[in-house]
Amino acid sequence: MISESEITNILNNYFGSETITRPSPEVWQVDTDQLRLLLLLSSDKSWIRILVPIVPIQTAQSYLIELLEANFDLTQMVHFAIHQDVLWGVFQHYYSTLSPQDLEAAIQQLVWLHQNGINECFNLLVEKQVRQIIRASKLSGQSLEATLQNLNRFYEEGMLGGLDQDPEEREQFLNAWKLQLERLWDAESNV
Repeated sequence: MISESEITNILNNYFGSETITRPSPEVWQVDTDQLRLLLLLSSDKSWIRILVPIVPIQTAQSYLIELLEANFDLTQMVHFAIHQDVLWGVFQHYYSTLSPQDLEAAIQQLVWLHQNGINECFNLLVEKQVRQIIRASKLSGQSLEATLQNLNRFYEEGMLGGLDQDPEEREQFLNAWKLQLERLWDAESNV
């Protein structure tokens, strides 16, 4: 079992001692310019939980399915959770079997989760939508080139982006669409 002094040392090494406080004997709080991390021991010292807030739930609401998918596939030993209208990154472990290496790995993953926020979930959602566009295009017999022309027309007509959108920004969006469509076109089987 990792000792409380080892926990403090790991946090000090990772974040710096000036960022760490102990509001109570079972709590370590890390406050940096980038994040707040809480490490909690249960009152009977059977469990350890590490938490980092990601975004308010309103920001994450559109990505709940992708967040659950990420919990299954992407987040490894840490997970997304919702509590008090906040999306959190959470790590829980039996305290008696926690090793210093497990604690360090969990902290690294939580920091990564905090830095990436819901970006990976947004990317999953975008990829699903691009795949739907590809399936619909293939069902109607359109080629990749025709699909790209339709997207261009949608931008010109203001159906995607705004009519007053900066031409450079519009070009960036169209290039991003093109890259995604080209990347996924052949991967999406013919319907």
